Amino acid sequence: MRPALLALLVAAALSPSLAVAADETPKPKTTQELLDASQPSDWRTLDPADTLYLELASGRVVVELAPDFAPEHVGNIRTLAHEGYWDGMSINRSQDNFVVQWGDPAEEGQPRKSLGSAKTQLPAEFERPAAGLDFHALPDKDGWAPQVGFAAGFPAARDPAGGKAWMAHCYGAVGAGRGMAADSSDGTELYVVDGQSPRQLDRNITLVGRVVDGMELLSVLPRGTGPLGFYEDAAQRVPIEAIRLATDVPEAERPKLQVLRTDTPLFDAVVESRRNRRDDWYKRPAGHIDLCNITIPTREPPAADAP
Repeated sequence: MRPALLALLVAAALSPSLAVAADETPKPKTTQELLDASQPSDWRTLDPADTLYLELASGRVVVELAPDFAPEHVGNIRTLAHEGYWDGMSINRSQDNFVVQWGDPAEEGQPRKSLGSAKTQLPAEFERPAAGLDFHALPDKDGWAPQVGFAAGFPAARDPAGGKAWMAHCYGAVGAGRGMAADSSDGTELYVVDGQSPRQLDRNITLVGRVVDGMELLSVLPRGTGPLGFYEDAAQRVPIEAIRLATDVPEAERPKLQVLRTDTPLFDAVVESRRNRRDDWYKRPAGHIDLCNITIPTREPPAADAP
């Protein structure tokens, strides 16, 4: 028998088994399938000492503070919230594709509310030493930093050569407004990123945390018509009923929120499921993902997992 004919016969005999083998290749799990198979150890419960509740007429916005990145600011914010500094104030700015901001609406030069026992000035906390921070890097390059990933549950960046790390201005990031001087923030003027991630602000302003629940209440606010999106008419401002630290709220009134840990194999798999989408709709996996395009899932724990 000629070699060429023999090769054809062998290929024909093997092709059904090869087809079966190909069909048996496990289909990559979707993000939701990975989350559905998660274990209680893949999730963490928010620390009440690092959780703020922004109470609006439309509902509650939950903010997780980041003491690992901005300990001085977080300490001041805890004091301000505990003493009711923001109660009765308002959201004064909603700039399209940028930020929502709240604080004392008094115009410059007018008397402002006392800070109580909080500090009137804080050091700039734009970055911190990378040493001692459990940093989980993404595999892809970033245009804003030598390395990006997650640390302490927050989107972050790192310069291994310079030995510095910092939080990234991703959607939902909460920052402390300042003046021209780097150390001119006192933590009273807070903003939330609600547009395209303004990473140019990284290491130029102190980030103090991120919204983990309730972003939809902020992203739908009417845009301000004044410069930088400030409301020109006081009637346009959105009243703040209260901003409270979770430790000052009865446990029965705290939402039982859990956040997916970012230092587990499951989270790595979730990132990969978003980085290379293999859902039936996608025809070409991207092979790349931007840091700020990775959403950290939250949930209310199933009854079987609840403490």
